[in-house]
Amino acid sequence: MGKRLLGAVALILSVFAPAALAENGTTTTGLQDFLPLIILIVVFGGIFYFMLIRPQRRRQQQMTALIDSLKRGDSVITAGGIHGEIDTIGDTSVVLTLEDGSKLRMAKTSIVRKVEK
Repeated sequence: MGKRLLGAVALILSVFAPAALAENGTTTTGLQDFLPLIILIVVFGGIFYFMLIRPQRRRQQQMTALIDSLKRGDSVITAGGIHGEIDTIGDTSVVLTLEDGSKLRMAKTSIVRKVEK
């Protein structure tokens, strides 16, 4: 564990440590010193976007499409595992008719899946 940590620190230092002298013997300044840092930030930003933000946005669009496509008579399953058929639809809620004939009002956002008949 200690050798791995030391290796990781050495790798980070070798990437971020600016060269004290350039090839001609003068000190380096400006963008050349920060280029590895900028590249690393851009790479991590890209990874963050493609691993976290984009999939979450896709799931949100799928949920919005599901909620918008609900209509009376659809069989659905809620987040709590309740199976029912949509009786009425409001702006933010739906009334489900359960198997025993009882009715239950739930938030539209609690519906997670339509069941094909």
